[in-house]
Amino acid sequence: MSGVARDQDVDIDLGQLVRAVWARRLRILAITLVGAGVAFAGAKIMSPQYRSETRILIEPRAPAFASTQQANDASAGPLMDELNIASQVQLLQSADLLKKVINDLKLYNLPEFDDAASGSAMSSILVKLHLKKNPLENPPEERVIDAFVERLQVYQVPGSRVIGITFTSKDPKLAAAIPNAMANVYLSTQSGAKLDSNSEATRWLEPEIEGLRQKVSEAERKVAEYRTSHGLLQTNGTTTFPAQQLNDISAELTRVRGDKANAEARAQAVRNALSSGEASDTLPDIMSSQAIQRLKGTESGLQSQISDLQTSLLNNHPRLKSLRAQLSDIRSQIRQETQKILASIENESKVADLRASELERQSDTVQANSARAGEDEVGLNALEREANAQRQLLETYLVRYREAASRADSNSSPADARIVSRAVEPVDPYFPKVVPIVVVAAVATLIMSAIVIMLAELFSGRALRPTDASPETIEAEAVVEEKHVPQAAPIAAAGKPVQPSMLAVVADEEDTIEDVKAAEDVPEDEAEDDNEFSVASVADYLTGSRAPLAIAISPTGENGSAATVSLTRMLADAGHRVILIDMTGSGYPTELMAEDPAAPGVTDLLCGEAAFGDTIHGDRLSDAHLIPQGQSDVRRAMRGVDRLSLLLDALAAAYDLVVVECGSADVAGVSRLTRSRDVEIILSLPEVEETIFVALMTEFQAAGYERVVLMSGGEGAEQALGRAA
Repeated sequence: MSGVARDQDVDIDLGQLVRAVWARRLRILAITLVGAGVAFAGAKIMSPQYRSETRILIEPRAPAFASTQQANDASAGPLMDELNIASQVQLLQSADLLKKVINDLKLYNLPEFDDAASGSAMSSILVKLHLKKNPLENPPEERVIDAFVERLQVYQVPGSRVIGITFTSKDPKLAAAIPNAMANVYLSTQSGAKLDSNSEATRWLEPEIEGLRQKVSEAERKVAEYRTSHGLLQTNGTTTFPAQQLNDISAELTRVRGDKANAEARAQAVRNALSSGEASDTLPDIMSSQAIQRLKGTESGLQSQISDLQTSLLNNHPRLKSLRAQLSDIRSQIRQETQKILASIENESKVADLRASELERQSDTVQANSARAGEDEVGLNALEREANAQRQLLETYLVRYREAASRADSNSSPADARIVSRAVEPVDPYFPKVVPIVVVAAVATLIMSAIVIMLAELFSGRALRPTDASPETIEAEAVVEEKHVPQAAPIAAAGKPVQPSMLAVVADEEDTIEDVKAAEDVPEDEAEDDNEFSVASVADYLTGSRAPLAIAISPTGENGSAATVSLTRMLADAGHRVILIDMTGSGYPTELMAEDPAAPGVTDLLCGEAAFGDTIHGDRLSDAHLIPQGQSDVRRAMRGVDRLSLLLDALAAAYDLVVVECGSADVAGVSRLTRSRDVEIILSLPEVEETIFVALMTEFQAAGYERVVLMSGGEGAEQALGRAA
């Protein structure tokens, strides 16, 4: 029916598939309309479901009369923790809270929450066949809770402390009432928990406070008795009497010693004035004496009289003698008065010395008493610490008791949450959405109908076609058969082959494949200009394919290897990181590219006689790199050729393209180089021989290598090498 032989290569005819679908477009459209109608009818038959949502914000809340410090302490609590938010989500889904809501709204009377009571025919059949548990075996309360949980959804809004409560019901009023009821029950439960905590705190604190009061009274009584018994009376609330007395004596002793030193200094000043005969009028003690002042006044008057009489009387005049005698007597009195002042100052110094001695004696006595008082204060301090500790604890308990007692009212203990969005009665049903259901059903029906038609075409064979073969290809196959070469894969005269072939090169708009013989009929100049298999075309193809590995086969020998070298240099000149591995028997690529033909290479690496980094060399005429053939024994090196795949993987990670020139290798030899078949096989044939090309292409495609590219370098490759030289 398909017209395809069993052993013939076939391809899927996409055009036939499209034509088959288009030919049955009316049938597909009818099926699509039927599917859309069924979906519309089903959506209309379904009972509408309404959904509404309430949102609660978890945040610390304090009474209006709470202090700012208390509010800050509450906000710094653990309510911000994600685990606590998740705990509140679980609390909203607890059985006790759900039962409270169910009882408050009397949901157990609604058939919606007890479908098992009415039952259905299908459910009864499944129960009789023991494929389903009889729901009537469960208690009614459990059935209502199960139905309630199925319609309930409680979740935390991501990235916030908001909890959403969503409920789905056939009744829009019920869909809005249940989330709001759950939020109210939750808030009352949280507030009630705070009230219970405050009540428990007050009940516990009352006996504790009473006991602490007795302990504080007992401790303070012991402190007072200890003070009285040891004479540790306080003077100003902080210092004991012996300590205060010692401080007073020390201050007085310091003052008396200062007075003594001052008196001695004053007495010494008077002595110095008397002994040197200097005037003592400048001394403070002399100037402050009233007697000295009077005598000084009399002395001044006598001096004035003597001065006046000397101008009119002789020195021996009785009047002058009398005045001089009086002046001498006055000066003697001044001196006597000064001696009295000196004696008075000396007496002050002696009195101060005696006072200091007495104070020192008293200080020694008081110090002894203070030392004994210090020893007694050790016990007093212990009693005071105990009393202070009991007093502070009592004050703390009293503060806590007052706070707990002030929050006994329900309004004084708000829940640590508030409703930020209440559920409203929905207008439009949540399910089913008629338009989306009809559209999805229509699209799904359309796609499934088209797929069924395509599968029918494929299974019937009408969408399979044999791969076309041109006359030139048939002639080439005949030549191959005469030479006992395996039959090559047929090549399409116009269009792409079944699998990527030697002619899979980059084209501008449409890939056209021509065989070798057809190329011979083209004029020579035109063939050179439009050669799709040239080195440049292959370079463009490799650049576009971004292949990490390319294996070049040169059946004709050195001229094919030269074309591979030209390809490598061309890719390097285009800015690509490329390396060539010389796996030929002649080492011709090494001769063309290496600065030193005796440099270590791949054979030395496989034999373990050279390190990996020592085998990589630069091309002498381009930026390409080269791993030469090497100097070690080839047979011994080829025993470890299986390890070369690891080398290729490492190089593929470091370079844009790894080119392996294998010379005239066969499929078996190439298969040992790499584990994967997803590589580029380049058949380097400078002068195309159709028999060799067809045979090689057939062998590689039969071995699973689908990406086979022909590269005919010819004179172009030789010219490229010549220009590089």
